[in-house]
Amino acid sequence: MSIVLGMVLVLGVLILVHEWGHYIMARLFGVRVEVFSIGFGPRLFGWKSGDTDFRVSALPLGGFVRMAGQDMFEVDSGEQTAPTGKPDELMSKPRWQRALISFGGPVVNLLFPILLLFVYFAAVGQPYSKSLDTPVRVTAWPVSSAPDDRLLQLGDKVVALNGVANPSWEDALAAFDKAAPGSMLRIEVENGGVRRTVTCAVKDPEQFTRIFGYFPDPAMLTDLDPALPAFRAGLREGDKITSLNGQPIIARSQFVDSVRASKGQKLAIGIERSGKPMLFDVVPFQGPSEGGESVWLIGIHARGEEESFRRVTLSAAAGDAAGLTFRGSQQVFGVVTKLFTGRISVSQLQGVVGIARLSGQAVRQGVFPLVMLMVTISINLGILNLLPIPILDGGHILLLSIEGLRRRDLSLAFKERFVQVGFVFLVVLFAIVMYHDVARLHLGR
Repeated sequence: MSIVLGMVLVLGVLILVHEWGHYIMARLFGVRVEVFSIGFGPRLFGWKSGDTDFRVSALPLGGFVRMAGQDMFEVDSGEQTAPTGKPDELMSKPRWQRALISFGGPVVNLLFPILLLFVYFAAVGQPYSKSLDTPVRVTAWPVSSAPDDRLLQLGDKVVALNGVANPSWEDALAAFDKAAPGSMLRIEVENGGVRRTVTCAVKDPEQFTRIFGYFPDPAMLTDLDPALPAFRAGLREGDKITSLNGQPIIARSQFVDSVRASKGQKLAIGIERSGKPMLFDVVPFQGPSEGGESVWLIGIHARGEEESFRRVTLSAAAGDAAGLTFRGSQQVFGVVTKLFTGRISVSQLQGVVGIARLSGQAVRQGVFPLVMLMVTISINLGILNLLPIPILDGGHILLLSIEGLRRRDLSLAFKERFVQVGFVFLVVLFAIVMYHDVARLHLGR
């Protein structure tokens, strides 16, 4: 049931948003819209409003907006009629207006995450880890840090930071973020009743962990790929990571760094499940990280153990929403670039089956994970639809741009071939992604 609800909330809403972008741009330029459909194929139900048949169709794998007098190469059903030259038909509009109509869907997909996150942050608050409110104490060092480079010692409690007494982890992060490169941090610590003062110059963002150690943010597993080692070894959603090879794990980043530094050797991973300690042996594999580089992985995603919410101003909510969307867009652009350069395999992509699984998990985990999944998929839809691939919006924009430069229409035969190539490409891509989706589930069993 959670999968069905997740699919409706995620894909249903995002398809609706995408097609609404095309619809609103078409109406803005006075184009008559004949059909607004969520899904393809036979009409299941709907209603008629003015000239438009708003409907839900049988195949829920997308949607379309059919406008009066579309170019005949854009046939989506036998209901379409050839352009007659009426002023409210699509082909009667200038090419730049038709390009903007194609552009409308992806743009709305890129704006929707900002609006969704803004409403959530303004109404509910901004999620943050409760550990941010705890005092700063050095409990674990980064795997890559050398003992000679460590300014503080295990067990040090920070009693003052640049004049701020008894700073929390949030205070320390804020002070570090505000410090200009080259400026000095004055850190007063206490350990075993002895106080001492340490100063250091700010160099780069990664220096925070090298100075204070890992921020205590326990790792709770939220998503495991059924085909990969962690799931097959017995780890499950909801497990709390407590140790690795006998060493306590206090932070997600500590666990990730330790796995990546494993060199493929078997790991003894301690977890807590329903209050009971358990131990599993997992052998890492080499695969692409989010940045595309080859690293040691075990096939999990994790979140912090406890999250709370704090009220923020409307301006802060808007800024955080825009910032998250921008960073998400940068990541998608990076992945697309690495796909075309061969640095990431198509087998790493998630298809309908994968999205259904993620949607069900997000529904079970709560509202914010579901919101973030919708944000991620909406950004992906927006950017991927702008790729200059036939059938996609970017393909239509490419054709209109070529026609604009030539100052005359391309032949119908050329456009049909263009669409056929794009259709075959997308069908093959869909089949490959679907195969790996199903294979992951099968191997997981």
